[in-house]
Amino acid sequence: MSDHAAPALSVLDLVPVRTGQTSTEAIAASLSLAEIADRLGYRRYWFAEHHNMPAVASTTPPVLIAAAATRTKTLRLGSGGVMLPNHAPLIVAEQFAALEAIAPGRIDLGLGRAPGSDPVITQLLRGSGTTSDVEQFPRHVQDITLLLSGDGAQVQFTSGGEYTVRSTPAATGVPEVWLLGSSDYSAQLAAAQGLPYVFANHFSGQGLERALDLYRSGYQPSEQHPTPRTFLTVNVVASPTQEEAEARALPQLRMMSRLRLNKPLTALETVEEALSAASDPATEQVVQAARERWFVGTGESVASVVTAFAAKYGVDEVMLSPVAGAYETESKDAPTGRAQTLELIAAAQ
Repeated sequence: MSDHAAPALSVLDLVPVRTGQTSTEAIAASLSLAEIADRLGYRRYWFAEHHNMPAVASTTPPVLIAAAATRTKTLRLGSGGVMLPNHAPLIVAEQFAALEAIAPGRIDLGLGRAPGSDPVITQLLRGSGTTSDVEQFPRHVQDITLLLSGDGAQVQFTSGGEYTVRSTPAATGVPEVWLLGSSDYSAQLAAAQGLPYVFANHFSGQGLERALDLYRSGYQPSEQHPTPRTFLTVNVVASPTQEEAEARALPQLRMMSRLRLNKPLTALETVEEALSAASDPATEQVVQAARERWFVGTGESVASVVTAFAAKYGVDEVMLSPVAGAYETESKDAPTGRAQTLELIAAAQ
């Protein structure tokens, strides 16, 4: 292990769907994984928002958060994130105010600026179109924070009157709002609005140091957050042996290559399918580039590099995206390799 203090650990879940697995089984597996993370002492568990992808069942974070809230006791639960251009700010505020009432003091609202899918799906989600909604992102973030507050948001009439709107009638607490992103824009906006910020390192990995520097150097203190606060995400696979870890990483690596190369998307391959599949130079290049940024190995080796990673970038928390694939013989309604990843890393800290 590293000489540095081990960071707090959290989990990011896309609710993966593998070959032959139903949405019911995939969600059951993820809810089981949330229970395991809760038992192991992980800090938070966030569900992503993606649409129309055969390998991803996390389309509606608020619904999944509500389900996980009934199965956990101490985990903070949240969105990683709600893709705000797809939704009306009032609806988002109302959903997360209700979640805060269901699980007081345990709800995080992570907000992202990307649509989380292709332009066709985005048009279906927001009939008003995408461009104007993206441009209004800063104002919509402010609207949500006001709607969630006890005082609510004030609507100004042209006649001079006011109308108060609240996300819930009698809140005793509010979700913690985080901004998510993988660009300079999101880092600067989080700094300007005095909000916590998460760099989506698991997705991009490019521009991390610059984004953190822009966020920390430009931070404007807010009442709720007087100092900048951030953590990072990373893709991880931990297994008893390096060989098994590399094999379990391959299905998700190949899925990333299809996404990057604009190939038809499919359900996540099993480990056996990924190992036996034919490849090509373009796929291999993308797979190798992605693999270099992932932490794959035994529990001890992954825990060590996660600790060093946190120390390098000055964060006290790392959110793990457990991307371990499953073997064909493993249960379809259990998290198998993903649970193994969380258990081995937690045990090695």
